[in-house]
Amino acid sequence: MIRELDKVEGIERYRISSIEPNLLSNEIIEFVANSRKFMPHFHIPLQSGSNEILGLMRRRYRRDLYAEKVALIKQFMPHACIGVDVIVGFPAESDTHFKETYDFLHDLDISYLHVFTYSERENTVALEIKPVVPVNIRHERNKALRNLSHKKMQYFTEQHIGETRKVLFEGHGKEGMMEGYTDNYIKVTTPFRTEWVNNLIDWELR
Repeated sequence: MIRELDKVEGIERYRISSIEPNLLSNEIIEFVANSRKFMPHFHIPLQSGSNEILGLMRRRYRRDLYAEKVALIKQFMPHACIGVDVIVGFPAESDTHFKETYDFLHDLDISYLHVFTYSERENTVALEIKPVVPVNIRHERNKALRNLSHKKMQYFTEQHIGETRKVLFEGHGKEGMMEGYTDNYIKVTTPFRTEWVNNLIDWELR
C-alpha cells in the first residue's frame, strides 16, 4: 500500500504514525528512507521501558526490539524524527520499573514523547494487577517524562540549526501567526502569509 501511495500525484507528504515496533518492518524503514513522499518521521508506541511491565501489558514486543528499530531508522535516516508513546503508573510499576523506562528513553536516540498517565478502565485485566500505583506518583512520573521530552526535542532541533529544509505551512494560529513543520517534524512559527498556506517553503532553521 505504501508503495502505491508513493506514486499518487497531488499529495506531497505522508507520515507513519502509531505503528507498533513489531509491525514496523525493516523493509518499511528502508522504503521510507528512499521514498519521495514518506517523511523521515516515525511515531512508535513503546508504553514502557521495562520488559516486566510490557509483559503485564501483554505487548507483543520487548525493549530490545524497540531499540533495534530506532537504531535502524537512524542508520538509514540520521535526520529522522522519532516520537514515542509511553504510559506511566500502570499497575505494579515500581520505582525501579519507572527508572528502567526513564533511563531507556534518556539513552535512546528519539526526539519527543507523548506521555499518558494510566487510568482505570472497567472490564480490563489491568484492574486485577496489584499493587496499584498512587495517583500522585503517576503524576510525578508523567511530569518527569514530559520534562525529558522537552529536552529531547530541544536537542533534536538544535542538531539541525543552519539547515534549509522544506516546511509545509498548514494555516494560521493566534495573533496573526502561522505554523508549519519540516519534513522531519520540526515546528516553525512565523507571521501569517496567505501565499504560504498549504505550500512547501524552503526554510533555514535558526
